[in-house]
Amino acid sequence: MPARLSRIPIVCLALALTTAGCERIEDEPQTEAQSDPQLPRGSYDIDSETGETRATYRNDDGTTTTMRSGEAVPVDLPAGFELYPAATVTNNTRVEQPDGAMVLLNLESRDDPSALVAFYRDQAEAAGIDVDLELDTGSMIMIGGQAESGSSFSFTATRQNGTTQGQLSVGQGSR
Repeated sequence: MPARLSRIPIVCLALALTTAGCERIEDEPQTEAQSDPQLPRGSYDIDSETGETRATYRNDDGTTTTMRSGEAVPVDLPAGFELYPAATVTNNTRVEQPDGAMVLLNLESRDDPSALVAFYRDQAEAAGIDVDLELDTGSMIMIGGQAESGSSFSFTATRQNGTTQGQLSVGQGSR
């Protein structure tokens, strides 16, 4: 497992932006936006001062997916979830569509992985998520689950050189 999880947000961006346009298209007349190849389908930029990455993608039906990723992106977790006390955010990725959002938060703490896992398990269960996945390999602990509403959750913690690195993923709405 890599020491830093910095490539994960790029994978999530690619997945989110790729799947955003993967819909079955019936034989319907195209809108002006769909038929005009001159209109941009999306944009991507990196703020040279903060390193924040921003991307926008519009699929054929006009649905817009946006993504912000970076260490300084404000943490805006779904209702019922909050940042672990005294944790440091190392990266925050938020992907949004009109009917849902997914947050992927990388963090570090001096606390033991089991304390972070217990904290996020309690929050997930309070949010109505059935935590039905638990994997403990000794060097990594992972929990996850899904609510009947479709909301999903996972948290992974590893410990290295006195620091716990965690990755929280919470998705609500769009599947």
